Amino acid sequence: MDNEYMAFFQAALDTKDAPYSYQTRLATEPWPELLDIPTGLGKTAAVVLAWLYKRRNADPGTPRRLVYCLPMRVLVEQTHDNIVDWLKRLNCFADTVEEKGISVHRLMGGEADTRSWVEYPEKDMILIGTQDMLLSRALMRGYGMSRYRWPIDFALLHNDALWVFDEVQLMGAGLPASTQLEAFRRRTDMPGSAKSLWVSATLNRQWFNSIDLRPYLDSLQSLTLSEQEIQGSAVSKRREAVKQLCQTGVVLDAETSKGGAKTYLEALTENILEAHSGDAPTLVILNNVQRCQGLYEKLAKRLKGQANAPELLLVHSRFRQAERTAINQRILGISPDDNVVVIATQAIEAGVDISSRVMFSELAPWSSMVQRFGRCNRAGEYDEAQVYWLDIMSGGKLSPPYTDDELGDARDILGRLESVTAADLPAVKNTLPLYQVIRRKDFLELFNTDPDLSGFDIDISPWIRDGGTPPVQVFWRDFSDTPDEEGAPLRDELCPVSIGQIKIHLKKRNGLAAFAWDALGRQWSTVSADNVRPGMTLMLRCAEGGYDLARGFIAGYLNKKQPLSALEVVTETQAAYDDDRRSLPGCAVTLAQHLTDVRTEAENLCDLVGESSGRSCVTQAAQWHDVGKAHRAFQTMLLNNDEKAAEKESELWAKGEAKGRSCYAVCGGTAGFTERRHFRHELVSLLVWLEHGDRDEHHNLIAYLIAAHHGKVRMGLRALPDEQGPGDTRRFARGVWEGDSLPALCFADEQLPETMLRLDIMELGDGAMGASWSTRTQRLLQHHGPFRLAWLETLVRLADWRVSARYIGEDSA
Repeated sequence: MDNEYMAFFQAALDTKDAPYSYQTRLATEPWPELLDIPTGLGKTAAVVLAWLYKRRNADPGTPRRLVYCLPMRVLVEQTHDNIVDWLKRLNCFADTVEEKGISVHRLMGGEADTRSWVEYPEKDMILIGTQDMLLSRALMRGYGMSRYRWPIDFALLHNDALWVFDEVQLMGAGLPASTQLEAFRRRTDMPGSAKSLWVSATLNRQWFNSIDLRPYLDSLQSLTLSEQEIQGSAVSKRREAVKQLCQTGVVLDAETSKGGAKTYLEALTENILEAHSGDAPTLVILNNVQRCQGLYEKLAKRLKGQANAPELLLVHSRFRQAERTAINQRILGISPDDNVVVIATQAIEAGVDISSRVMFSELAPWSSMVQRFGRCNRAGEYDEAQVYWLDIMSGGKLSPPYTDDELGDARDILGRLESVTAADLPAVKNTLPLYQVIRRKDFLELFNTDPDLSGFDIDISPWIRDGGTPPVQVFWRDFSDTPDEEGAPLRDELCPVSIGQIKIHLKKRNGLAAFAWDALGRQWSTVSADNVRPGMTLMLRCAEGGYDLARGFIAGYLNKKQPLSALEVVTETQAAYDDDRRSLPGCAVTLAQHLTDVRTEAENLCDLVGESSGRSCVTQAAQWHDVGKAHRAFQTMLLNNDEKAAEKESELWAKGEAKGRSCYAVCGGTAGFTERRHFRHELVSLLVWLEHGDRDEHHNLIAYLIAAHHGKVRMGLRALPDEQGPGDTRRFARGVWEGDSLPALCFADEQLPETMLRLDIMELGDGAMGASWSTRTQRLLQHHGPFRLAWLETLVRLADWRVSARYIGEDSA
């Protein structure tokens, strides 16, 4: 036993118990890839404290960011709260990322959790989120966030990060996606890249046999309990806790499933009331949200007005965060003698520290059944405990989210058992269903963050979740006709919903429309049921319903007596393509000063994160990144309505004094002012660099880093759909017209002459300026790889953000 780690462990958990041997080995030996430990033996504490202990001891094989990926939203809050408690006991918790210590961030959608953590890539931190939120970011299509932020999150999650995939048996399609991402990173052989640790009580090595990880499969290291640990008293009490098994006579089949499974749920209600003892919790786990909601409704109706009626709790994924937080707190507070019935989806089958004397469970894959049994008599606190299982007939549409084969295998095993005591359970041998697997070609295509010509993005949902899961988020606001004044949603408002359910809701409510933010049009646009896409964040009217405080999202539901109310939140304005908010911080800064400041910050940032090979490219790009702000369109926008504009016109400016004001850039001409909608100064910076920048081997890389520093001009270059040009044959894109003139300017050691802007690089093939922009960026992607290219891009952007924040002495977010 390592005495130093034992003291560290005991301090974190405020316990006198020594850590299990596997927990010590995880903290003192090199990281494995697989952690196969039975339920209830402290896997989360083992992983988090091992990471923290190794970081504290400067272990070179332990990345600075711990990314804790959970399959279910209900697990995130509990995991977050536990980790915060451990850090506080060790006196190393940082409430904000700016403070000294370890900060903890929940990535669950909404603006509040998508900002500050990315601005400090040099700091140790813990990121916790669902696989929807984390894997979508790792695939450059982050759900619930601005597309212009996608590259930053992508870079930080694939560099210097330890991914922990907990309860992998619940990940579905996300599991092969995680193995493919690990394989892609290994193929790049990039120092400082992310690594993966897959965790479960029911691991099967063949689950990781995806096409690109297959060559590494035999080398994956696994950590399991030693024989000595298995025989120890602490483990054996849990492994030998009594759990009798019985099949109920309640069966979900073609007949009992009619009318919203009315007959099935009524029979189940009677079984639950008969089995519930009143002096210990009863847990009911069903395989879909609708049946959980229906059972809750029937039990509530039966128990209404009864003396000593048990408390009813409903747990599933389709609650707003505000209601979910209250539910989670109650779940975590359940004691062994509470008179409570908990009705839950598979959201509760893993990771949630709850124990029951009586459990009902619908048939599920064997690996999931094993996890569910772990929520009955979890620590051996009851002398007797009972598990009832409910059969689901094969065929039809009753098996999802599982397959008939998975349920059939589990049915065969259960039919041979009378007890599900952990020590008696057969090993997990079931294979994964067939999922769509992301290949390297697909992955590289995702690096381009521009929508396609139809305005849509590549659908990544088949690589993240099985069918019928929640890839859309909705929120409700009080407004009458149009939502013009509504701001961005906050995390507490968001409710995850499946595409199928939101489509049903919109159609049931007489074809009403939802609203999605249009960053190009700077407005809320209507979205019909037929146009809902994965990853969207949709706003609904409170008056149109769809939500019940006790039951969560219900398609078509409307309570006219008690209409839904919007949460009282302070929102922010939505981001638009034209926005240049950091250029309007409320203080004036000259262009030359800003370019020098950002270069200095880029040098410092590279030193802090240990970036040496790309340092010169990052700092050179930082020095040139805002040269395009010398364009008359930008200067006109910056000085528009500025009371001191006349005094400032002799100087070129990077920042303006009209804090928070953002408007379309305009340019003076013989016809007066001409609107330059969607003007992007970074495109001008790119064109100037191509004309005057050093033509060495890094010329195109620096050009890309300059162009990409706002995430709006990256892999492709074309005019936007509603963009108006000069009205002649000249090329135009992003508010820049061919033939525009940039005045001469001096900055640092550079002296640039007046420059006539050319846009030949928009054309396919080679032209007067050489290869097209698309050709150049594709070559860069192939040469450097997506992880490296996004990383360098991020360093330039963060240097710019940090400098802009210092000008006003407050956070840049």
